[in-house]
Amino acid sequence: MSIVTVQLGQCGNQIGFEVFDALFSDSHCPQGLCSKRENEAYQASCKERFFSEEENGVPIARAVLVDMEPKVINQTLSKAAHSGRWKYGQHSCFCQKQGSGNNWAYGYSVHGPRHEESIMNLIQKEVEKCDSLNGFFIIMSMAGGTGSGLGAFVTQNLQDQYSNSLKMNQIIWPYGTGEVIVQNYNSILTLSHLYRSSDALLVHENDAVHKICAKLMNIKQISFRDINRVLAHQLGSVFQPTYSGEGSFHYRRNPLGDLMENLVPHPEFKMLGVRNIPQMSENSLAYSTFTWAGLLKHLRQMLISNAKMEEGIDWQVRPPLSGLPTRGKMSLNKESHFNTSIANLVILRGKDVHSAELGAFKDPALYTSWLEPVHAFSVWKTQRAFSKYEKSAALVSNSQFLVKPLDTIVGKAWNMFASKAYIHQYTKFGIEEEDFLDSFTLLEQVIASYCNLGF
Repeated sequence: MSIVTVQLGQCGNQIGFEVFDALFSDSHCPQGLCSKRENEAYQASCKERFFSEEENGVPIARAVLVDMEPKVINQTLSKAAHSGRWKYGQHSCFCQKQGSGNNWAYGYSVHGPRHEESIMNLIQKEVEKCDSLNGFFIIMSMAGGTGSGLGAFVTQNLQDQYSNSLKMNQIIWPYGTGEVIVQNYNSILTLSHLYRSSDALLVHENDAVHKICAKLMNIKQISFRDINRVLAHQLGSVFQPTYSGEGSFHYRRNPLGDLMENLVPHPEFKMLGVRNIPQMSENSLAYSTFTWAGLLKHLRQMLISNAKMEEGIDWQVRPPLSGLPTRGKMSLNKESHFNTSIANLVILRGKDVHSAELGAFKDPALYTSWLEPVHAFSVWKTQRAFSKYEKSAALVSNSQFLVKPLDTIVGKAWNMFASKAYIHQYTKFGIEEEDFLDSFTLLEQVIASYCNLGF
């Protein structure tokens, strides 16, 4: 089954390019550490999901590119075409001459309705090329204007027109220090609208990815391209093919559906985060060896201590002992707090994958009391190695990891709203104070629900 990717705004288009490039590079990597037959099956599965073929043999990304300014889309199309390995479709992009000026309301209320028909027609054409549509993967930022405002509008339209198809939004959480004065307004409006129309939100925090570039990849002057490559690697480690079950050598056919089934047991809980291990520069990799036991011990501690990478993990955080009367409500100001999960999926790729022991992830203390580990924990595997790593593990987690950042953004937005700062920039494009209040109410409820997982 195929996934149609919708790339929105500067951020969505730049990340989208790196994602397709990473998927293509990995599926055509000669060191897959598996048999030729198995490698061909892996390639075919990846291609069916993300690429369609053209006569001259160059795969075409199953993607629609949308931006309100032409510059980034032109660069993206040209980079893909010049790679000579894959490209975007000739008629798969929509752009205009005037951006959204970092104003969510302009993207949502002006660009959205004005260009709805053209954008939805492009998406429909892409859907018609799929033998079987698995769903939509929508890549966008949440702090600007086009990606966030238009992204929320397009997601809502997809929900209306393709209500039976799954929608997963990959959203980029802005830097805490912030590049845009109204980014907290844009963020709460984006999140609250997506919570109503998307099936799951896969969230990457810019600050966390920046640290991975600096500390693990040893990059001295970090560019957006470096950050986007780390993101693409993490997304590839989730979306590349895995076996459909224990002992099976067939690749799963319904990746988005399986992700939702394993990770979103209730519509109140839609926030997913990704952690990967190992992540390192080529130079460090040459001197490193890994065992499944070591990788999984680190990955589990990253989960429960809410660390985004293996460096600087707090090893003092321990699961509460099973049987104790209360774990205490999650405190928003306590530094090292146990990160309770609602659901976890571990994806293992590489050598001796069937020897990996995952019992430590089935500890009931890791999960909320109303879900048994048998329903809350899943594992996907393939012997086919990913990227340059002989063994690698990804963890997709639905947990309390975003409570603090979300509470911070809502708090900052509320402080600005209470003093009516910049509200006129939104009301003049039809977003009323009532819309802000609805967003605050919905997100306060999301924070409360995630906080209560610890009971």
